[in-house]
Amino acid sequence: MKESKSWRWPVKKQSILFDTRALGSKMKQLPFMVAVCIIMLLIIYTSTKYQYQQTELDSTFYPFYTFKDSGVDSKSLDSLPRGIIEARSDLELKPLWTTSSSRSKVSDRSSSNLLAMPVGVKQKQNVDTIVQKFLSENFTIILFHYDGNLDGWWDLEWSKKAVHIAAHNQTKWWFAKRFLHPAIVSMYDYIFLWDEDLGVENFHPGRYLDIVRSEGFEISQPALDPNSTGIHHRITVRNRMNIFHRVYEVRGSIKCSDDSEGPPCSGFVEGMAPVFSRAAWHCAWHLIQNDLVHGWGMDMKLGYCAQGDRTEKVGIVDSEYIVHQSIQTLGGASATKVSNHEEAVKRHGVDVRSEIRRQSSIELQKFKERWEQAVKDDESWVDPFSKV
Repeated sequence: MKESKSWRWPVKKQSILFDTRALGSKMKQLPFMVAVCIIMLLIIYTSTKYQYQQTELDSTFYPFYTFKDSGVDSKSLDSLPRGIIEARSDLELKPLWTTSSSRSKVSDRSSSNLLAMPVGVKQKQNVDTIVQKFLSENFTIILFHYDGNLDGWWDLEWSKKAVHIAAHNQTKWWFAKRFLHPAIVSMYDYIFLWDEDLGVENFHPGRYLDIVRSEGFEISQPALDPNSTGIHHRITVRNRMNIFHRVYEVRGSIKCSDDSEGPPCSGFVEGMAPVFSRAAWHCAWHLIQNDLVHGWGMDMKLGYCAQGDRTEKVGIVDSEYIVHQSIQTLGGASATKVSNHEEAVKRHGVDVRSEIRRQSSIELQKFKERWEQAVKDDESWVDPFSKV
């Protein structure tokens, strides 16, 4: 028995000795492993930092711009040094030469908001009233002349300070898609894309934007006076008791309540007077279909551009409200609204307003079909507002 124990002891001693040597060997390798880990972490950190810096540079030199969207090879600018690349522009007018007085005017006038309107000379007086309100708050003004008439505006003092673009019988959305690219308007905090037939007696742009900023509205519109004509969705009507509202609280033909989470009960503005933040416009511009010029159907989808929860980021401002006069002058007056129906039809060949409405309805159906097809084709897209 003693012999057996004495025999096992050398074996046990030998095993302990072997374990000690193995542990010592591993301990010697530990500094090497630590060094390898540190090197790997440094490589990962350097790579991540480089990627971040590249992203920052890209956002500086290529704001709101992707080569993929443009169809241009991303290497087309490789021959230029990054510091010389100017990917942004604006709508600010520049003098042909500078003097000390013009330099001071330029420095004083740092516009950060934009008003864009389609206009016809028949609405000149109302447009003048609107523009005067916005100029007092240092807005940049761009007018889209759908009647092609520019000469009728030069007698207005502010006209030469505005940007004028003329294209006969084109809509607001046609102009916006072609001349308000996000890279062009990226310097503006807010873009007001308004119709020309709005009464602004009870509207002040400065107070309006104070509310929009304080409530975090990315997409908004001033409420409509209840006496307005052409009210299509009750959520846009002014509530005298509120400063703003997000949800249509009164039940009517459309069943809405405080729990309503989609347009037109919440997360909704109408097309006559939308106001977009810079980020929201970047999204909305891409939503505009190039060939669907009347924009019907877009209002129901604008909430997807709200940069978050549309029930919070989209709102109607009640304290600063407008009157929608619903004066339709693009393409000519409706044959049903002129004294001589036969004369109007003879002059145009057709009832213009009826044809425009018919075309708008066709485009609405096309827009719905494109949305549905896009959702079906993009398997990776997840509807942020779908109810699980």
